[in-house]
Amino acid sequence: MTQDQTDRHAKGVLALELSAGTTPLRASLSSSDAGTLAERLGRDLAKLVPAVAELDLTFAAAHFDSAEALRPGWPLHKRLEELRARAPGRQAGARLIAFGADETGDVPLPFQSDASLQGGNLRVLPFLLSGDDHTVRGVDERLEEILLEVGMAQADTALLAQEAFGAQIEHARYLTLHDLAAMTAMQYGNQGLQSLWPVLEAALMAPEEEAWLDAPPEPLLRYTRGQAQIALFEPCGWRLRYAPDIEDDDKLERGYQYFLARQQQLAAVLEAHGIPVTFAHCPGKADPREALES
Repeated sequence: MTQDQTDRHAKGVLALELSAGTTPLRASLSSSDAGTLAERLGRDLAKLVPAVAELDLTFAAAHFDSAEALRPGWPLHKRLEELRARAPGRQAGARLIAFGADETGDVPLPFQSDASLQGGNLRVLPFLLSGDDHTVRGVDERLEEILLEVGMAQADTALLAQEAFGAQIEHARYLTLHDLAAMTAMQYGNQGLQSLWPVLEAALMAPEEEAWLDAPPEPLLRYTRGQAQIALFEPCGWRLRYAPDIEDDDKLERGYQYFLARQQQLAAVLEAHGIPVTFAHCPGKADPREALES
């Protein structure tokens, strides 16, 4: 095994909370600005946990929607691991490795954000701390303990990010991926999506396991083997499961249309987190769970 294969990694993000209704002018920084921002990020983290200075810091100076950082297999951070493995200087001590726009000013494909997920007021920049197992484990545990409480970026770091990205930033702070997941779960709860979070959490933390959303009046949903299936009911089947005591035709029609919209909303959230969604037809009086298990 190579050293890169045996190293341990701690994963985090620099989270930029934008002023409402604003978007950054630039998707990624120049190589020079990316390096300067990475230096300040490393300095800030080392002030909180000094052992950070002993580790490689790999940083993408490109911003993403939080859902892009919270996908099964952590693909943004996986890209950082792959790029770090190719970077020179592995025997020269702790390295600072920053990626930004290429020489033409374009964002390289590995760090192009999803254009369909623009417009949110939270954008995240992924970073990776890498090194020997003992040091990274200690740093990771300490960051998990303290970042939510004391993880604000220093003022000059936040100002550099604001000026370099052309953004209006209210707050800039460091988060572990578990911190980001906890914040997202809270946000989804405020948006009425709390019933979906256990499925998302299973996909992130235990992607090989199975998870169900089976809690009427919510759509019926099964996650397994990296993808989700949603039960697709005809009106009569929907009524049997969700509205057996309603007789008013107008009320039934409104309820069914709302249910279909809710299915699409849940599917959109799952797909934003990189989870493919298919719909399984559930005919008549058949047990809909059987249709999702076939």
